Order: sequence, then structure tokens, then C-alpha cells
Amino acid sequence: MADKQIQIERAQNLWSSFARNVEPIARASQITGDPQLGFDRIGGLHPAKDEILTYACAATNPDVYSKWGTFPPSGLLLIGAPSTGKGLLAQALATQTETSFLRVDVPRLALDVVHSGGKVGELVQQWSQTLDEMPRLTVFFDELEFSQAHDLGGPRPDLPVGPIMDFLLELIDRTISCAGHLVVGSTGFPDTLRRAFARPGRLERIVEVTPSYPDDVISALAIHAADAESRAGRPLFENVDWKRVVGQSKEGGTGDWVRLLHGVLRHKARVEASGEVATPVTTEDLDSEVGRFSQAQRRIRVTRGGNYV
Repeated sequence: MADKQIQIERAQNLWSSFARNVEPIARASQITGDPQLGFDRIGGLHPAKDEILTYACAATNPDVYSKWGTFPPSGLLLIGAPSTGKGLLAQALATQTETSFLRVDVPRLALDVVHSGGKVGELVQQWSQTLDEMPRLTVFFDELEFSQAHDLGGPRPDLPVGPIMDFLLELIDRTISCAGHLVVGSTGFPDTLRRAFARPGRLERIVEVTPSYPDDVISALAIHAADAESRAGRPLFENVDWKRVVGQSKEGGTGDWVRLLHGVLRHKARVEASGEVATPVTTEDLDSEVGRFSQAQRRIRVTRGGNYV
């Protein structure tokens, strides 16, 4: 068995064994042994990509920093509205550095730790011991501003912020102290994020993840449209004026635009399933879906990045 495959299986087995013994970790984490998402599969976001590729040198070319009289940052903090690509960038970092990718759903972890009443000190100790044994990882702490997270019905002033902060900072510090691991955090609410996360020695390099309208969104839609046609094995779009479509609205993030694209494709699939003739997707089809999305945003009053029904 190739060395890389051995390392992938070892990472998965070690983490699975740890997670089975610690319920909050099991519910709030997911490991991808061999991530395959490259930066070329993410539309636009060139300044953020450049920052993350610089950080990748810590794993791929560690000596290059000393040649310039400096050292790699201890970790990155990705800031930007929800659904702009922060998680994709973190996963692409893992692909670039050939490390396994560990995603930690911070709001879910915080809530489960509070509700389980578990021994936090013991959990942190087991976390540290497991990471010491793990092959190189990219560890992604997703949404550090846990009390504002939509998944928790945020904002949640009822949560014991102080103890949760102590717990999370300890997890991050322990992860950074484990040699070889890359550490990335994110938040969609940078205005209220506690500064302790971004102090020197923690997630000290702040990277803004903000798509450029309309170019970055169009780049992402072109990638997903091509992927859809590849899966279908035939053309699905007819001379779409992507600039016109995207230019209608700046609501939502890139992820919302991708879901909008799939909403149109699913409608076409339903038409075909009913026995009618489903024509290729046109600019007008996408215009109609944009209108529907905008109306839904107004009616349910979600913040940027929310999904729509």
C-alpha cells in the first residue's frame, strides 16, 4: 500500500476512534482523508487564494520562510459573509498540501458541550493526545462566532460565552502547538468576533473572503454549469448572459447563486419527468429564479447567505 494511502487510513482511523469516545466531537466534526477540491474549482476570490497559498508554504516549502528571515503564521482567520467560499478555501488548502481535512462545526460543538455537561478538561486532553498521533492535518474551525450562528437560531445570548470561549481557545492553542498541522478558522460575523481568536500566536493572519461582483460569481457559476453538463453528458445551457443574470442582485453569497443555478436545473428535470419538452436553460429562466430568490429574501428577512425556499 502506498505511503500516502497508509497515512490517509491512519488519520481516519485515529479520528474515528477518538470521536466514538467523545460524543460532542463525533457530532460536530467530519474528517476527509483525501480531499480533492483544488483552487481551480473555486471561482474568483484571487486575493484570498493568494494568501492561503502563501500559508501552504508552511507545509510544502517550510524552509523558504527562513530564507526571507521570517516564519509562517500560526494560523489563518477567514472572514466574510456566509456562503462566500470560506470552507471551500480551507478544503482547497488541504488538497494543496496533501493533508487530511478536519472540519469542526464550532456552533454545534459549543452547544453539545454545554448540553452534555461533559468534562471539558478531559475532552481537551484527549483532543491534544489524538492530534499528536495524527498524520498532518488541515484543521478548520468553522464559524467561531458561535453565538451568532444561524444554525443555532442566533443570536444566542443565553449561551455561557466565557466558558465556551476558554474551551475553544484551548482547542485552537493545542492544535497549533501540534507540529505539522495547519489551522484555519472562519467567521461570517467578524464585527462581533472576540479579538482573542486573532491575537499573535493564534489565527494571526486575517484573510478577507469577499467575492467581486459580478466577476467572481460568474466564474463560480461557469464552473458549476460545466460540471452539470459533464454529469448530464450533454449541453444544458443556451447562450446565457451571465453578466446580466448576476448583475440583477448582490443579495446572498456565491453559494446562494450556485443553489439558484441548481434550482433552475431541478425545475427542468421536473418538466421532463412530467412528459413535457424541457428546453435548455436560458437567461430568462435564470432571471425568473433570481426574482424568486429576491422575493424570498424579502419575505423571510434572512441575512446574507441564507438559503431560500
